[in-house]
Amino acid sequence: MTKNIIVLGSTGSIGVQTLDVARMHNIGVKALTANRSIELLEKQAREFRPSLVAVADEESAKKLRIALADTDIRVAGGEEGVKEAASLDGADTAVNAIVGVAGLMPTLEAIRAGKTLALANKETLVAGGSVVKAEVKKYGTRLYPVDSEHSAIFQCLQGVPDKALKKVILTASGGAFYGKKREELVSVRVEDALRHPNWSMGAKITIDSATMMNKGLEVIEASWLFDVPDEKIDVLIHRESIVHSMIQLEDNSVIAQLGVPDMRIPIQYALTYPERLSSPVKELDLAELAMLTFARPDYDTFECLGICRRALRMGGLYPAVANAANEAAVSLFLSGKISFLQIPEAVGNAVEKFGGSGQNISLEDIIEADRETRRKVLG
Repeated sequence: MTKNIIVLGSTGSIGVQTLDVARMHNIGVKALTANRSIELLEKQAREFRPSLVAVADEESAKKLRIALADTDIRVAGGEEGVKEAASLDGADTAVNAIVGVAGLMPTLEAIRAGKTLALANKETLVAGGSVVKAEVKKYGTRLYPVDSEHSAIFQCLQGVPDKALKKVILTASGGAFYGKKREELVSVRVEDALRHPNWSMGAKITIDSATMMNKGLEVIEASWLFDVPDEKIDVLIHRESIVHSMIQLEDNSVIAQLGVPDMRIPIQYALTYPERLSSPVKELDLAELAMLTFARPDYDTFECLGICRRALRMGGLYPAVANAANEAAVSLFLSGKISFLQIPEAVGNAVEKFGGSGQNISLEDIIEADRETRRKVLG
């Protein structure tokens, strides 16, 4: 079980819930990082007393340094500060809850420092799966998934013999617009897309859920985590968000992991594996639920899911391009500069027009593809 952690992205939804788990089980916190949310970060720092706090935004770091001047907590700023926090001595596990491809470099820093990685940042594997997996193998570290779907699969696989896995079945809530057709999405507003039916998440991930890009990214992530190709990954809409994902075995048995929609379960499992400890999450009452429903996703209306699957099949830098185009397009949508349906249009165009790449890609290739794709989408 983890004794001391680093929380990358501590002021976001996953970061806050990670600290809930740390608080409950007396797990030490050695470092915290955030982008700009210094009021909450200061509060967290004063409670958990890490030796280092890093703020990606340099100006915000200066303000936090003044705010924490009465403590012995060191404050670092910029990308280098975040990288230092990711590899800080004294912690055995780094929880990466940074949103977007910005989490890739801290992931690699943590791995190279020999940390166990509890990964909530799916873009790390989407954009840099081959590089990350190679580094995990090289440094002999462990990678545990924190996403509820991938944690569910990881839990279901415990005790399953090698080569017994036939299929991975990812469940999806369907987001804010499940059941709607394209013509109904032409004029949707940002606030409409941010109304997730079950989960409390940050804005970017909630928009990704509404477009089903989130599930497309999870298909790519699952392929890397569990070494399964696209054709062995199914997606089912499950509005209740109680069955977090399933596996089908060669004998056609299906094993599922169920629980109330609360991220503290997968977070805690990543930090305490293989132990099962008491949890702050309420018990699941199936009799109260009475019914669980499942349906096939609408690939015609929610195009991002199919685009991601195509990018996975093409391999190389295509997943990185799809991810970068989506991050740029979502930022434009959130700022009111494009419509909701222009998000999948931007992602599809980026993948369609990308010149292609071989399978042996480097970190530099990924960074350049990400930068160039964003430049084109943002104009």
